[in-house]
Parts: sequence; structure tokens; C-alpha cells
Amino acid sequence: MSTEERLDGAYEAARMYYDEGWTMEAVAGSLGVSRSTVSRLLRDARDADIVRISLHPPGVRRVADQQRALERRFGVDARVVTAQPGGTERDRLRQTAAVAAHVVEGMLEPAMSVGLAWGTTIAAMVGELGPRPTPGLQIVQLNGAIDTEGSGLTYVSTVLARAASVWDATVQQFPVPAFFDYPATKEAMWRERSVRRVLAAQQRCGLAVFGVGAFDAEVPSHVYAGNYLTADDVRSLRSDGAVGDVCTVFLRADGTTEGIRMNERCSGPDPRVLSRIPRRVLIAAGTRKAVPLRAALLAGAATDLVLDEVTAASLLALG
Repeated sequence: MSTEERLDGAYEAARMYYDEGWTMEAVAGSLGVSRSTVSRLLRDARDADIVRISLHPPGVRRVADQQRALERRFGVDARVVTAQPGGTERDRLRQTAAVAAHVVEGMLEPAMSVGLAWGTTIAAMVGELGPRPTPGLQIVQLNGAIDTEGSGLTYVSTVLARAASVWDATVQQFPVPAFFDYPATKEAMWRERSVRRVLAAQQRCGLAVFGVGAFDAEVPSHVYAGNYLTADDVRSLRSDGAVGDVCTVFLRADGTTEGIRMNERCSGPDPRVLSRIPRRVLIAAGTRKAVPLRAALLAGAATDLVLDEVTAASLLALG
């Protein structure tokens, strides 16, 4: 039998078996060959690229539809992570963090400056990073971390050190409070040369990576669970209509920040400053983050979005 005749037979066997749903016995009877010959013809069809078999996990179409809807609605590149059945919110955070780590690693370039904001989600993402030495890479802390007890800097330094270790990068820390006690103190600090040097480094970043904070997230956002805000601060935020934060800058549901009094004392970049960084990856997991996540997207904070499909469904349901 010539090669052409063999491939014609492989095509006919594959057409009947895969396209028309015949059994191997039925195909063998139609072609006048044995069942083992049909098995060999089907293998030949795969080897010759006549048949291509691909496996898709459950929910892949749903996730693809969510990605397209998010991209159309918010103008971002979206990556939606399939949720495992029966998984908890912490499980979804781990899954999302692992995918986000892969996305961020793919964006790294030599001599790049990467701005990292601290928080529960970013700590989870950094924990999923694998070794990827990148020559000349610099990590820049995007927002201050010192809390009222002085312990926040240690937490953030640990996260930044982990990223620096796997990327073989240097770190530019931002040793100021997450929130100043008085707006005048922030204004004075922003005139200091050491602080201005960090602010300038932030503006030179080619990539920023950050999460979104919510007051009542099931997996608590670090800024709300780490002694950063007093009861008076929270009452003030609620009174001003804040629904959450990005880089410790608070937003209303429509993405606006003006008139929120806490923002006069925060150390992070507001969405307008953040938007000057070319690539901005926003990572989110948790249905209660849907409202502040929508606010961040409406504010133009992100160019890229990584989130789990449960959070994506909650976000899209907001309209």
C-alpha cells in the first residue's frame, strides 16, 4: 500500500470514528479490515495531523466569555482563572496568585523598574514566583508601609526581599508611613530629597503590580487588618463614600478619589499618577472586592487584570 493510499484510509477511518461517531467495529466492517487495523489507522491519522485532539477543562468557554466581556467593558487585557469546584476564597486567592506570578514574570525585561504595592494579594503572588534572574532589574516600593505600631515595614520588607531574591533584583524601599497623622506632615516629607528620590523612581517604572483592598473581604486586606486604620479613619472613609483602595489610595464606587479626606494623608500614588506607568497589573480574588475592583478599573488604574472566575462573575454582575 502506498503512502497516499494509507493516508486516505486513515482519513476515512478518522472521519467515520470521530466525525460521525461510529464504533471501531462499524468502521472495520465498512472498510473490510480488522479492529486492530482501524486502531492503527486512527493512530496514523493523529501522527499525520489529519486529526488534532485537544482537551479543555470544564468551564473554559465560560472563562473565555468572561475575559472578552471584561476586555470590552474596561479596556484591559484580562486573564480569568478557572475556579476549582468546592474551593474556598483562600483557594481561589492561591490559584489566582499563581497565574498572576506567571503573567508578571512574562513581562519582566532587563534593566526594568517594577513598582510593587504591598498587601495580602501581592504577598500571595510573590510567594508563587519562581527563579527568574533578570539583569539590572529594580523593584520600587509604591506606597509606604509603616503602621501605628511600627511593624508594617518588616512585613513589606520580607515581601520585597522574596521578589528580589527570585529575580536577582535590587530594591528601592519607601520608608514612610502608609498613612501620615497629618496632611501637613506628608507635605513636608514630600519635600525631603530622600523621599523625592523614591517618588522619582516610582515614576520611572515600566511595570506596576498591585491589588485592590476592600473593607470586608473574606480574606482580609492587609491595610484593614494590620493596625493601619483607626475606627475614626474608617468612619471618615465611610462618610466620604470610599469603597476600597488601590495602593492605599481610596476610591468611591465610580472611581473618583477627590474629596476623600484620608487621601490627603496616604503615601501611595493615586490613579492619575499610576496611569503614567506603561503596564499596570491589577490582581484580585474575592467576591467582596468586586465593587472596589470596578472602581479601580473605572479610574483607569490597570492595563492588565488577573482575577478568578467567581470574582469576575461578581464584577460583571455590577454592570
